[in-house]
This record gives sequence, structure tokens and C-alpha cells, in this order.
Amino acid sequence: MKHLTIFRYSFAISLLTFAVLGCASRFISTLPAQETQQDNTSTDKLIRVEPLPVAQEYKNFWTSELEAGFWQRANEVIPYFAGEGYGNTTGENEKRSYPYAMFDFLAGNREKALELLQSADAQASDNQHTNGIDYYYSFTLKGQIRKYFFFGKFLDPAYKKQMFEGAKKWTEKDPLNRPHPIYGNGDDSGDGWGPNVRGGWVDGRNTDNLRAMREVAVYLMAEETGNEETRRLYKQKLQRYVWALYNIGMGEWDSETYHGHTFAAYLNLYDFAKDPEVKKLGKAALDWLSAAAAVKYYRGGFGGPNKRDQGPSNVVYGADAARMFWLYFGDVTSPNPEPERDLIHAITSAYRPPLAVVALARKQFEKPVELLATKPIYENWKPGGEDRPAYWETTFFGHTYQMGSIAGEFGDGDVAPFKLMAYNSQRGVDYFVANTGGDRVRPGKNPGDQIGQYRNGLLWLRPASDNSFFFQLPKTAKAEIEEGIWFFELEKTWLAVHPINLSFYVNVDIPDEKFAKFYSQEQTLKAITPRSGYAGFALEVGEPQSHGSYEAFKEAVKAKSQLDLSDSSTGTVQFTGAMGNRLKLTHNSPNELPRLTRNGVEHDWFNHFELYKPSDGKAPISLGWKTGTLRVEAEGSTFEATVGEDRKARFAPNTGR
Repeated sequence: MKHLTIFRYSFAISLLTFAVLGCASRFISTLPAQETQQDNTSTDKLIRVEPLPVAQEYKNFWTSELEAGFWQRANEVIPYFAGEGYGNTTGENEKRSYPYAMFDFLAGNREKALELLQSADAQASDNQHTNGIDYYYSFTLKGQIRKYFFFGKFLDPAYKKQMFEGAKKWTEKDPLNRPHPIYGNGDDSGDGWGPNVRGGWVDGRNTDNLRAMREVAVYLMAEETGNEETRRLYKQKLQRYVWALYNIGMGEWDSETYHGHTFAAYLNLYDFAKDPEVKKLGKAALDWLSAAAAVKYYRGGFGGPNKRDQGPSNVVYGADAARMFWLYFGDVTSPNPEPERDLIHAITSAYRPPLAVVALARKQFEKPVELLATKPIYENWKPGGEDRPAYWETTFFGHTYQMGSIAGEFGDGDVAPFKLMAYNSQRGVDYFVANTGGDRVRPGKNPGDQIGQYRNGLLWLRPASDNSFFFQLPKTAKAEIEEGIWFFELEKTWLAVHPINLSFYVNVDIPDEKFAKFYSQEQTLKAITPRSGYAGFALEVGEPQSHGSYEAFKEAVKAKSQLDLSDSSTGTVQFTGAMGNRLKLTHNSPNELPRLTRNGVEHDWFNHFELYKPSDGKAPISLGWKTGTLRVEAEGSTFEATVGEDRKARFAPNTGR
């Protein structure tokens, strides 16, 4: 259990700092830390990295308290990776070996780290056209850029020149889709991602995160080596991407696995770009990506719907994105058990999110509030991708929880359709997750599942089939069934599930050993659906601020809630919650967008294109469809940035406490 040893390194860090100072004084300095549990009579020193200079106009203001917390957490990360075996440079294995070596450099093991960072690439024979330097794989590129620009002072001059000359050849023309000198366009066997299979001078995969790594790297190296035509081309590519963030959204939206990878790539652009317009684009991208992460982050959890959900994220620190943005947002009850390797970019960067974004992540705004949002089609740069959203999201922020759900025109196997995170004083948050199909709560929106939400109430309906419903709850949840309603008591948040043609739930084991271990403190419930008609559930959520006590919540639900199933045979259900909110859902067979009525008003999906919009005029974040202006307001701080049709980033004077 490596994470249990994190705080045991406190004294060792102070010694390593002095070893590093002599060889890396430009980048490494010290910052006084709190007294440690090991020695309350002395003051430790923290490793503190000095990034390359960035002009004040590109910086977001941070308080000294936030900065101190950042470095406290950073000094949990550095010893986690220090002293470990780095790995190798085969394929794209640099996505591990480079960050490990860089962390070890920060910890004082300079010579060992530089030996790896300057070693000949395992496929140097494939890279002779770039002087033996691997400029192919996107994950490798992300590390190459920070190695060259940040650690470049410590590289052997001959090796750095080798990187420069290789990059000059690499960006002489656009490396994307340029036939590889050995492999041409690849053998198209589908077996792997290397140039022998895919061809070209650079990794051509187009997920948001891989594309960001490629486009940022090509731009920076073209700028560095003076290849102006390629630089201008990639400036245009970066302008389009950042414009899309601010006007139609992100294709790989809120991914619990990949959001941080895109963020890390743009840290490179922010830190190392020379063109002022491009540096501003880098900041604008990071501000947007931070704000999007802040909406989904809650006390070390990462919840709500998201694209490219891989499945293991439904616990505190389960999401890669949570383990990345924890460095900035904090607000946790326990150490990060497995920090993200991408944190090397954050720790060595000058970037900090706006104060309002940090407050948004910490949920320091007026509650309760409902936030409506939209997300674009995955490959939004293709024809039609800018025409309208592909998904509509609803998130409700209570005082002790946040609950989010998704609606879309199609089933999507890697989109998480619904998650609720509830305050837990010991763990950070508890998760309540539901889904259909398979043998447990799996990621992915299954065809036929249609969800409607209004504030703290939700309806989920699907045609009955072999797809059972599964629910994830913490083992500490108190479960009761009264008058046919399933009640679950969490620490400060209470759930009432009204089943619709579902059997009584039973506890089931997770057959997948890996996931069973990951969710060892959670329980999985299964409810079977009939073979005909429609099935699902209505959910309402309570908390002390809305109902006073759990017992009062139960009594209110039993006395006032109404579930009307009189038209359920035709796919229509109506639900009135204990607080009087009304929700009506009609299952829509032609596509996956249900007909929805909220408090008597029919919800017109196509009249709600805004990327972030409060449903009642107040919300901590807003961003219109193709308006380009993001505004975040929380805890007395405001942030506003615009990327308009001219594709230039502008920042309004921001306020902050």
C-alpha cells in the first residue's frame, strides 16, 4: 500500500531539497512547511519548483493559502514517484518513464534521471529522419516537450542540439499524414499504434487528449526551430480547438480518464509558447478545462455524466481526473493514493486556475441550484459537428450532494448516464450510481434508457427486457423498504427510490476480481425487470436543509410523493416529489431523447443549446452556445474569458478575494 507511506517521507524531503538545490537552483527552491507529526519541534522544507517565467498578464491570481496547499500536496506526489524504476522508451512507454525520471530529478536523483531522459530511443532506427529522437507517439511528445523546454538547461548540449535538429526536420512540413520514410502509410494491420501500422511522421489518432499532445508539440517545435509555415498551420489548429471549447464544447467531455491528459498537453502550450496570442490560447484552454473539471469535482470525487467513462471512477480518487485536479482543488479528507503521472506538468508549470474556478470545485456558492449543460458530438470538427449539441445534461447541486444525468439522441457505450455524489465526512463523498445491463454497474448508456431530471427528482424508464437494473451504494448506507419505497440513508443525504415494474432488489457479488477489489467498500444491488411493458424508477433526494431529518424525509415521501403509472403501458410516467416538484416523462422510441415536462412546462431540448446555463437565473458558471464567453462566479470571485469568432482569447478584469 504505497500511499500509506507518503507522509513518512517528510524528513527525507528536506534533505533531498538541499541535494537538488546545488544542481538545479534555477528551478528548485524551498518553502517552509507545517511542522510534521514526526518532529513537532522543527520545521521541514518542501521541494518547491520555480517554473519558467510567465508574464503577469497571463497569470491567474492565487492567495498565499492556496499556494501553500498546492505545495503541500505537490510534496506528497514527488516522493510517491521518486526512487522507482522508470521503465523504458519502447513504443509510447515514455508516458511512464519520462514522468518518473522527471519526478526523480525533482527529488534530487539528477544523474540517474538525466541518463534515462537522454538515452537513445529503443526504436531509434525508426526515427533516423528525426535524428533518432522519437517525435512520433503523442504520449511521448508530451514528455519530450517538457524535457526540452523545462529540463533543457540540464541536458547535455549535444543531446539538446540533437533534439533541436530532429525537431527542425520533423516540422519542416506538416508531419501529420506525411508518409513515413520506412513504413509509408503503414500496413493497416490494426495491431498497435506504431508507425509500422499507422504510418506517418506523427501519431494521427484524434481523441481530444492525443490530438492536443500532437498539435501542441508540433506547434512548439515549429516555433522553436523557425519553421514558420508549419507554425502558422498549427496555430490555426489550436485556434479552432480552443474556439470549440468556448463555443460548442469538448468532444471527449469531462472524461474521468482522459480530461487530465488534454489539460497537461495545454500546460505545455501555456508554459512554452512565445507568440502572445498562442500563449493566451493556452491559458484560455486551461481555464476552460479547469472550470469543466470543477463542475464535476467534489471532495476528491469526480461525478455526473461523462464521456469515455472507463468504469473504476465511482469512488473517491477513483477517477484519473480527480487524482490530477486534486493538486489544485484539494478539499479532501485523505491522501491521494495514486497521483497522476501528468502532475509532473502541473508541478513544473506556472499555471493556476482562477480563484472562482477553485471555489466552484469546492462548491462554495449559493445552493441549491440546478445547472443545465450541453455536450457536442465526439468528433465535433467533422461536418455537422458544429450544428447542434449531441447530449443534454442536468446537474443539481444540493447542500450535501450533487446529482447529474444525461439525455441524448442515441445510446452511447462509453457515456456514464447518471451519478450522485453525497457528502461523507470520513471518505469525502459517497456514490450512488445506477445503470442497466451486464452483471453490475457498468459505464455506458444502454439503448432504451431514457432519463429526465428536475432539480432533486429524476425519472428513468426503459422498455422491459433482460437488462436488469443495478445500483451501487456504500456498504455504510442504511437501507429500508417502506410502503414499497426503497429508502437509503447516507451520512447527510437521503434517497427515496420508487421502483417502476422492478423486482425487490438483492445484493449481488461483482464477478470481476479487479473491480470487486476496487469497490470493496461498496455494495451492488440488482433488480430484475419484467419481459413486457416499461420498467425503471423515480428518485427523489433529501437532506437536512430540505427536510430536517431522515425520519421526516421518509414521512414526507410516504405522505406526499405520487407516482402515476396509469399511462405506463404506453411509456408515460408522472412523478410528484415530496416538495411538490412535478416531472413527466414519455419514452421516445424513434430516438433517445424523451419527451419531458418539468413542473408543467414541456422541456424543449432544442431550445437549450447553452454549454452551461442556470435553470433559474443563478448558477456559478455560464457559457452560451457559440457566444464564446465563459463566466464563473463563486465565493466572492469572478472570472470571465472570451474566445470569439476571430479565435483570439480575451480576459476580462477578474475579481477575487
